[in-house]
Amino acid sequence: MSSIELDRVSKRFGAVNVIADLSLEIRSGEFVAFLGPSGCGKSTLLRMIAGLERVDGGQIRIGGTRVDTLPPGARGVAMVFQHYALYPHMTIYENMAFGLRNVAVPRGEIDRLIHEAARILEIEPLLERKPGQLSGGQKQRAAIGRALVKNPRAYLFDEPLSNLDAALRLRTRVELARLHQQVRATTIFVTHDQVEAMTLAARIVVLNARQVEQIGTPMEIYARPASEFVARFVGSPAMNLLPVTVGEAGGFARAVLGSGFRLETRVPAAGLPAGPLRLGLRAEAVRLDADGTLAGRIEVVERLGDRTHLHVRLPDGATLVAEDRGSSTAAPGEEARFRVEAESAHLFDREGRAYHAA
Repeated sequence: MSSIELDRVSKRFGAVNVIADLSLEIRSGEFVAFLGPSGCGKSTLLRMIAGLERVDGGQIRIGGTRVDTLPPGARGVAMVFQHYALYPHMTIYENMAFGLRNVAVPRGEIDRLIHEAARILEIEPLLERKPGQLSGGQKQRAAIGRALVKNPRAYLFDEPLSNLDAALRLRTRVELARLHQQVRATTIFVTHDQVEAMTLAARIVVLNARQVEQIGTPMEIYARPASEFVARFVGSPAMNLLPVTVGEAGGFARAVLGSGFRLETRVPAAGLPAGPLRLGLRAEAVRLDADGTLAGRIEVVERLGDRTHLHVRLPDGATLVAEDRGSSTAAPGEEARFRVEAESAHLFDREGRAYHAA
């Protein structure tokens, strides 16, 4: 296992800066996700670590050794691609053995490594089949197995679950989590799916428009998003964002909606900028409650089994998503009242910067 250090790394395509002066340290054995929408630079960043893209500025070190000047094969990493990249004319055994034979690993050691990886990934019965005879999930496990046998210093996954259906993505996600618990290898996982990042990674690097928006644990990013982009991108449903005017009450911000509803937040008033602000509330912070002080009209009811999401229109025309129990009897068209957890409120300024409860 080895740490990965990026020191002011930059990448340009022509006049376009794709990555600019990015510094990041991934600890030995850590599972880190690069999360962001298409075009944010996350796959380019991964490919620079792998050596598949040239670094235009800065340095990359793996295990303390500078590697940005080395070819991909000399960096000691193994990459798993979105599209499997298996040789169709070879069996799964031969696909897994190919890289090992190229570096003259003894035949007996190759056999041992392949069968150990196949046992971990539960693909031993598939070793003599060719890729065309496998399902998408089996191909992906075979691709992971090909990386596993190399015993690399780090694993790099580039959206490996994107081509799988929903049920198979869930199963494969669990398999990846189990695999990391067994091998404890340094792992970088690129995804645009916030559920994958939240459930797999110890830390998440959220990227947007080729910039790092936030780095933190899944719950740090969920509970205290650094920007409006992170608040919208992480969490399902996205955080409610409502325009408010702000005053002060006892040193904390008092947020007033267009309907006149007042919320005494726990966000310190000191340091808040002048001008328009937006109030941020997760759905679970707005609960259906007959004694609540926020009024609204239910427009859509989403029944999710363990909980129910209520899409609500407020008297001033703003909309939000609230939450109720799974057995909710709420119906579209009803006027309802809601209890708001003031201590869970966030504020965002016009640039999207976040201000949280003290």
